[in-house]
Amino acid sequence: MTSVPEWRAASVKVVRNLTPEIRMIEIAPADHFVTPGPGSHLQVGVSIGGRPDTRSYSLVGPCDDGVYRIAVKLLKETRGGSAYMGSLQPGARVTISGPENNFTLRRGAPQYLLVAGGIGITPIYSHALALQRAGADFRVLYGAHTRADFALAAELKAAVGDRLSLFVGAEGARIDLAAEFAKLAREAEAYICGPIGMLEAAKRAWGASGRPFDLLRFETFGASGSRPTVPFEIRIPRLGKTVPVPVSKSMLEALEEAGVEMISDCRKGECGLCALPILDVDGVVDHRDVFFSDEEKAANAKLCACVSRVYGKAITLDTADR
Repeated sequence: MTSVPEWRAASVKVVRNLTPEIRMIEIAPADHFVTPGPGSHLQVGVSIGGRPDTRSYSLVGPCDDGVYRIAVKLLKETRGGSAYMGSLQPGARVTISGPENNFTLRRGAPQYLLVAGGIGITPIYSHALALQRAGADFRVLYGAHTRADFALAAELKAAVGDRLSLFVGAEGARIDLAAEFAKLAREAEAYICGPIGMLEAAKRAWGASGRPFDLLRFETFGASGSRPTVPFEIRIPRLGKTVPVPVSKSMLEALEEAGVEMISDCRKGECGLCALPILDVDGVVDHRDVFFSDEEKAANAKLCACVSRVYGKAITLDTADR
């Protein structure tokens, strides 16, 4: 069910550091330019260990000048995409697809709350600029570990002024989602992008507030989990297979390369199409998706193979391969 992207040639025009760990990369397509809407992302072809792969990055700002801008966090624990993107220099040739949008900004709400954690500021920045231009009623809450970790904060402050509030984790500041949601009008919408813990907390607080869930929009920016990323094995008794999962691959990728037929779409832990039944686990399942509820994750009956991992030796799964 994964859509087949249309790939195009492009080149890197500018590379600059936004923070010590976040790099802005400006990419110009070789042919036609499609102006992205707020929340859009670009797919970029990468090379990992000599093999081709793809990664998706949120577009920063309106990009209405014929150049796509993405911000990439240079991760210590990475499946390879971050390292490849960090190696790009001006003049480098790349392939791109898009823009596409799974985090569209719906117009006409009486009030908006935008919440970003870390590198999650990238789509939120675009939403904020669009709402500012539209004269909408909105606020932006942006959290990061230290002041040096805030990317685009100065630019956003210049654009939206006091609508932006910063929260520095190392200084004891935290975004109180329940309190912030309580300030909103009943038909207000919230848009959130950040680490998995922030998204799960937002879902719980929104649910507890009794607000309609279709007014809470969120996007994951990576498969951040609660456990370190380590290698492990997948055992599939029905197929007689044991599949190693290295740090550089997701469970879904490892299963596909081993010839196991899989169904998938988002590859970000949002749609649930790649969910597989858990039969046994030698270790702890690190559920890194936003598809299953807290109760479903605690039950440990299924996992999303595209993002979730095992902190331990192995996991035994059934599959959809019949």
